[in-house]
Amino acid sequence: MTLSSFDEYPIHQVPKPIAQSGTTDRNAYGRYWMGATHREGAFQVEVAFGRYSNLGVQDTSVSIARDGKQYAFHGSCRAPSDPMDTSVGPMRLEIVEPFRQLRVVVEPNETGITCDLRWRARVGALLEDHTVMVDGPHTILDMARYLQFGTWEGHVTVDGEVTELRHEEVVGIRDRSWGVRPVGSPTPGRPSASTPNAWLWSPIHFEDECVVAGWFQRPGGVFWRPDGHRIGIVDPIPQSVSLDDPSVSRFDPVGQQLTFKPGTRWVTSASIDLVGEDGAGMQLELEPLGRFDMRALGYMNPDWGHGMWHGELELGREDWSFDEIHPQDPTHQHVHHIVRARLGDKVGVGIFEQIIFGPHTQFGFNDILDGAAG
Repeated sequence: MTLSSFDEYPIHQVPKPIAQSGTTDRNAYGRYWMGATHREGAFQVEVAFGRYSNLGVQDTSVSIARDGKQYAFHGSCRAPSDPMDTSVGPMRLEIVEPFRQLRVVVEPNETGITCDLRWRARVGALLEDHTVMVDGPHTILDMARYLQFGTWEGHVTVDGEVTELRHEEVVGIRDRSWGVRPVGSPTPGRPSASTPNAWLWSPIHFEDECVVAGWFQRPGGVFWRPDGHRIGIVDPIPQSVSLDDPSVSRFDPVGQQLTFKPGTRWVTSASIDLVGEDGAGMQLELEPLGRFDMRALGYMNPDWGHGMWHGELELGREDWSFDEIHPQDPTHQHVHHIVRARLGDKVGVGIFEQIIFGPHTQFGFNDILDGAAG
C-alpha cells in the first residue's frame, strides 16, 4: 500500500497507512452529502462524494431540481492512492477551511452540467448518535456521522441555463459519514430475512436556531434509534458543538402524523411530535414546497449506485420530470421534500427525508410499495 500525505501526521487509528481501510469489510466507506435549499422552494441542489477504499472506487453526483424537473451529473473513477485527492474527473471537492468553508466545482464536461458552489457554516458540526444495524450475523450499518447547517453561494449551469445561489437566499445542510454501509453491487449470500425499516429525517433552519429530528421506524410503528437536537446560533461560530455546549439541547421524536398523495407513498404534509430534555412536548409542522429524488445522488440507482465500478473514469447524466414518474418506481421512493417548517410561532425552512418500503401498517401500507388510499 502506497503512503499518502496524511501518513505524515499522527492521526492513525490502526497500524496501517491512512489510505488503507481499518476494516476488511467490502462495504467500508467515507462519504459527504450536501444540500442547498432555496428559502422559497424555487430549487434544491444536492451534492454527494464518496470514497470506497476496499472497492477501489471514488464517485460523485451533483443534481438540481427546479420547475418540475431534475437534472443529475454523475462521475466515477478509480480511487486515487492519496485520500486527499477529492476529485472525480471534472469534479473536485475543496476543504477550504475544515468545518467552516467548502467548495464544490464541476468544470465544463460532456454532460452539459457544471457548477461552482461555496459553502459557509452557520453553526458548528454536531456528531450524531452512533448507528449500528445488523441482520442476523451480518452487519448492515456501523457508522459515525456529523451534521452541519450553513448557507450557499455560487451557481449551477445546465445546458447553458444558470441558477444563481446567494447566501441570504439559500440555506444548507450537510453531513459527513464513515464506517460500513451497503455499497457497490449486492453482497453475496442469503437475502435479508428482515422487513425494511422506514427512515424519516428533518433538518430545519430557523432564524435563531437550527433543529433536526430523525428516526428509523419498524413496520407497525415502533421507533428505533430516534434522535434530535436544537443548535443555537452563536457568534463566533465554533468548529463543532455537543450537548456539553449551552447552545445545544437534546429532544427526541416520539410520534408523527403523515399524509400522502393518493396512490403513492410521497408525503404531502407532516407533523412530528417531539419531547425536550425537560419533558415538554412540542410539534414540528412541515409543509412540502418542492421535491428532490435521491436517485440523482446514486441512492437506489441501478446504474450509478454508490461504489459501483465504472472503470478508470466515467461520466453520465440523468434527467426526469416529476409528473412522469410512476408512483411505484422503487428508485424514486427515497425523497427529499423542500419544506416550510413551523415550531411554535417560529417559521423556518429545510427538508424532510423519507424512505418507506414494506408493509408499514402505521401508515396504511400493507405490501412492499402499495400507495395511500384515495
